[in-house]
This record gives sequence, C-alpha cells and structure tokens, in this order.
Amino acid sequence: MKNIKSLLTVLAIIFALNSCQSDLETFGDIKSPLNVQINYTIQGVTTALPNGDGSGKVDFVATADNAISYKFIFSDGTESTVPSGTVTKRFATPGINNYTVTVIASGTAGVSSTATINLDVFSLFEDNEAVNFLTGGSTKTWYWAAAEPGHLGVGQNDNNELLNYYANYYQASPFEKAASSESSCLYDNELIFSLVGNQLKYELDNGGSTFFNADFQSVVGGTAGYDFCYPYDTSGQKTVILSPSESVVAANNVPGQTRGTMLNFSDNGFMGYYIGQSSYEILSITDNRMVVRAVMGGNPALAWYHIFSTSPPVQNPAVDYTNLVWSDEFDVDGPPDATKWGYDLGAGGWGNQEVQTYTNNATNASVSAGTLKINLIKSGSEYTSARLKSENKFEFTYGKVEVRAKLPVGGGTWPAIWMLGENYATNTWPACGEIDIMEHKGNEPNVIHGTLHYPGVSPGGGNTATTTISNASSEFHIYSAIWSPTSVQIFVDGTLYHSVANNNSLPFNSDFFLILNVAMGGTFGGAIDPAFTQSNMEIDYVRVYQ
Repeated sequence: MKNIKSLLTVLAIIFALNSCQSDLETFGDIKSPLNVQINYTIQGVTTALPNGDGSGKVDFVATADNAISYKFIFSDGTESTVPSGTVTKRFATPGINNYTVTVIASGTAGVSSTATINLDVFSLFEDNEAVNFLTGGSTKTWYWAAAEPGHLGVGQNDNNELLNYYANYYQASPFEKAASSESSCLYDNELIFSLVGNQLKYELDNGGSTFFNADFQSVVGGTAGYDFCYPYDTSGQKTVILSPSESVVAANNVPGQTRGTMLNFSDNGFMGYYIGQSSYEILSITDNRMVVRAVMGGNPALAWYHIFSTSPPVQNPAVDYTNLVWSDEFDVDGPPDATKWGYDLGAGGWGNQEVQTYTNNATNASVSAGTLKINLIKSGSEYTSARLKSENKFEFTYGKVEVRAKLPVGGGTWPAIWMLGENYATNTWPACGEIDIMEHKGNEPNVIHGTLHYPGVSPGGGNTATTTISNASSEFHIYSAIWSPTSVQIFVDGTLYHSVANNNSLPFNSDFFLILNVAMGGTFGGAIDPAFTQSNMEIDYVRVYQ
C-alpha cells in the first residue's frame, strides 16, 4: 500500500512539471519590454507657433523591444490602448498647457515597462456656453426626451452634408421603447454633467441596465440578437474633453445644423444607448434640450441621433379630461363672440421686437363659413393683426385644450395658440407661467414648437420641443395640451411630442386664460419676407375639457 502511495505521489509531481512546462511553452520566452521610447509630433508647429496651430492635436508613436501592446495614459484624464503604438490625441484645454504622457508597454505573460514624457501643447478650442448649458455652472441631470418623435434615431454618415444632420433612416416614436421591458431601461437613464474646477465630468446612472445595440451584445455576453436591455455597470465619473467637430456638416458650415462641438468621454463613456462610441457631436443645445449625433462604432456608414431634456420623461397623464366645459365652434358669422373673447390692442413690440399693431377691426379678426380668421395684413410699411384672449371671460386650472387650426404662410409670420397665468399683472412673467400649445415660424414651415415658460428657464428659450408635420398651412391640424397636477403634455394630431413634469414649485397650478394671435417678425418670427402682403390663421374650433 505504501509503494502504491509513493508511486501516485511521483506521478503527480511528473504531471505538475509537465503542466508547467506546457504553460511555459504556451507563453514562450518571457521577456520584459526594453527601450521604451515615446516620439511625438505636434500638428501645425512653425517657428511662430512652436506648440502647435491651436488644434491641440499630437501624433504619438511608442516603440519598445519585445512589446505586443501599448497603453497611453494622458494627464487630462483620458487613455488609449493600441497594439500598434500609434495614436493621435487632441488636447482641448485652452491656451498653452503642459501635459504628462505615460506609456505602458506590455509584453508576454503580462510583464510591462513604462516611459513618461512631458510636452507643451497649444489649443484654441473652447465652448464655455455649451459647458454652462450642460452643467448649469455646477451639476445638471439630463434625461431622454422620450415624448419627442426621433428622440432616438439613425441616419446615413457619408459626404452628403444635406443628409448628415438628421435621422433619415429611422426615428423612434414617442415612448416607443417603453412598450417592452426589453427596451424600457433606456428611459431610466440619468446623464449627469458636472463642472469640477475647470474640468467637465460626466456620470451615467442607468438604473442597473443599459439598452445595447445588437451589434455590441457580446460586450455583456448577450444572446438576444436584437437591441436589448442587459445588466451593465456604468458607475464612476468620466472626464469629458471638448473638441471641434470634423463632421461633413461642420466642415461645410451648413447653417444652423450643428454647434460644431464634440463631447469626448474617457473610459468608454457613452450617452445611454450603447453603440460602441464615446464621441458625440452636439448639433444643438439650450438650457433644457440637447441633440447629439454619434457615428456608430464598427459601422461608420451609420450615425445615431439622441435628444435629451432636463425634464424626466412622463409618458401618460394619470387621467384624461373628457367633459367639455367650454368651447367656441365659430358657427356664427361676424366678429368673434364677445362673451368669450376680448382683445389685446396696440404695438410696441410686445416684449419680442414684433412689428405688428393689434386691432379689434373686422379686417383682422372675423368669423365666416364656420371658422375664425385672424388676418395679418401689410399696409404700406405697417402690419396689422389681432390677438384674442379669454381673460376675465374664461379662466381655468387643469384640463385638456384642443384647437383645430390652419397656419399662415410667409417669412416672418408667427402664429401662436397659448395660455398665460391670469395673475400676470401682480406675478410678472415668467413667474406667472406660460404654456405655448403651438408656435410656428413662417421661415421654418411645418416645424411646430411647444414650450413652457417659467422661472429658471425663461427669459430665454423656455422648456421647449419641436415636431415636424406636413401641410401645416394648407390643412387643418389639431394642436392640444393636457395639463394636470403632475404634467403638462403637448400634442399635434394626438401625437405627444413634449412633456414636462408639473409640481408645486412651478406656476402651473392656478388659473390660466387662452390667447390666439398672429405676430410678425421679432425675436422668434425672424426676417420678414418683403413680398408678404396678407395671410391668416384659420381656426375651426377651440375646446376645453375637464
């Protein structure tokens, strides 16, 4: 028995030695990388610009004996791992700044050697306004604008600057991803931007799960074969470096279609939907709305579009309002019903540099053939129009407003269907609150704006969103809002495109009255077409339900 035990012990030792020998043969000779060198070229260096041309771009080449991979660690908080040892880095801090660059050269079996250099780089790029929008000066949280059509979308990415700033292949419908637990995690995202000293930081709180594009399911071992919510850890702050965009739209200066600023996230950071990309182009940004574009990782023929808001997504009101409490069907020819409508009169710009004078003349407001016509008329160099209001005749708190209308045409025209807090005289705007159910620019046909104004977002653009419809000026459409204690939601033809959570801190919990008007020019209407003579907003009905 002792001999058998001794034999087994000897065999075990031989087996272990053979295993070690096998492992050694797998790795081959273990050699540490030697002679690690870092060479670099700062782009745009001249005698006059020894630290570069302001682009902040530096081409790095790392070499070493026995190395199979190189990791670059930059002192601005970013890093990059490349087998080739070649990388181009953009440093974005404005001015001439000194940066430390460390390269870890890795060999077989995980052994490594390092080298470090310092260099001075000149960068001209900064976008302080974008940083302030993103962070509010300290910390700000962004959410998917799930109520907007196209809040998630995809389009082409090529050399056509006219088709590279919107999602022309696919646009998600409002709250489309909420319909299934396989995708609803997208709307749990909280994108938190912070300003720490002079450095922009970012953290994604995904609630524990991330919506992955199917092409990247292997990152989490997924097997669904289509876009799916998988558990994924996104904790930890990322550094965000701003840089100028090099997209075809930016390169061709397509007016109004890109801000020209890139957000570059460290450590594989991403903006909610996983597409294998950490760089996003800001197409537009305000205090409360942001649109970004990102080229899909691994498929440069596609670009994804994301729309974000500072308001958490609210899908449906807890209640709808179906009891008709007030309406005007405009079925009696003549002037508007004086028991329902009064007028604002006069000129003076109305706080927005508008050029029209409001009157109560029948030429500017009248009912005929079952509709109200608010006529904007040019006479010489002057413009007249009408502004009807239900102030002191009908005021209400909470409900559903529906207005079926056809909009005017012409550059500079600015029709609006809106509501104002009835206490505006003592609680001056924006503290009184304003709900813009519909605004339209004649210079941007078919783009419908829905906006809430209140302290913190106004003066300024307000909390706004847009949607694009067809034939706004040749066909009737229904513009509506559902206003409840928990939300204000804005629709066109029953399609929700803007939603703002309501609470006791906002001025949307007391009486408002209705306003219908057509303005001309001003800060919103813009340039006036010199050929304009006359156009109108035609309204079929106004209905309020509670």
